[in-house]
Amino acid sequence: MSKARFAILPLALLISGAVNAATENPFYAGVRAGGVHYADFDAKQANGLHFNPSDRYDIDRDDFAAGLFMGYNVTPWFAIEGGYTWLGEVTLKQDDDHNNGKVEQQAIDLVGKFTYQATDKLDLYTKVGGAYQFSRYHNKSTGVKDRDDSLIATAGLGAEYHFTDNLSARAEYQHYHNMEVKPVDTKYNWDANYYGVSLVYGWGAPAPVVAPVVEEVVEATTVQVEPISVTMPFAFDSDKLTAEDEARLEPIAQRLVNFPNAELVVIGHTDSRGSEAYNQKLSEERAKTVALYLMKHFNIDASRVKGEGRGELDPVASNDTAEGRAQNRRVDVTTPGFEIESEAAAAQ
Repeated sequence: MSKARFAILPLALLISGAVNAATENPFYAGVRAGGVHYADFDAKQANGLHFNPSDRYDIDRDDFAAGLFMGYNVTPWFAIEGGYTWLGEVTLKQDDDHNNGKVEQQAIDLVGKFTYQATDKLDLYTKVGGAYQFSRYHNKSTGVKDRDDSLIATAGLGAEYHFTDNLSARAEYQHYHNMEVKPVDTKYNWDANYYGVSLVYGWGAPAPVVAPVVEEVVEATTVQVEPISVTMPFAFDSDKLTAEDEARLEPIAQRLVNFPNAELVVIGHTDSRGSEAYNQKLSEERAKTVALYLMKHFNIDASRVKGEGRGELDPVASNDTAEGRAQNRRVDVTTPGFEIESEAAAAQ
């Protein structure tokens, strides 16, 4: 085995130490080892003639392979991964004594890794990207040497099992397409198929500390809001409000503003002087005056207001005296009582 193969392990340890300093970043690094199988050989001579190298050479199609890699988890399902892989040697044997060529292969790849979480412990993934391949040809018998570096496509798939949050193992396959070398006047092409296992150590960002959620149990209690009533006196044959009247309406107005569901009931009255028809109309006008004042000045919607005139039909005092008739010239203004829910929160 070449000394270049053993150089993988100390280099992996060096990268491991560098990554360990970045514990707050979602990086991971690993080493892998396995085998490589070479397939789909093709050859093209300078004169354009194609031939199958298997017809001329006894090709050793399998060898040992190993590498190291490093990645960055962009999201839980996507990572960017780069690595170096020693892809063994292809031996082209023409006979036992001479004209035997060897091609050493290495690759530096950069791929996107797409992960599907099959279970809590097991991930399935695919990798797609490109690689920069280094091929070295050497024939000791003839002294011919050649070096070929080129960009090629690579793709792979595998499964990853997580032992802990940081340590995992992979079993994977990766295909390197159309590797090449060109000794003398013939260009050889083939595919390298890596298969093996990997050991991966990840340095994920620390999980955020999440404060426990405190749930609140809300107990709804019903509160009775008492009604408010105000009696508005009016002058004889008048439906006008005075400044004093407006001040009397202040509690009613505040109730309507503070409680959007509160309603307003306005009922107009008169004394018995005048015709019954005239008094009915005057009572309606008095109720309308009060309702419009509250609606206009306190932005009370008409849907919350109920009003009517009862004329002289509902006196509160005798119409035989001036004092009694003054009490009967009035508007009764009321916000009826209602129930509301008061919320009391208790932390469990």
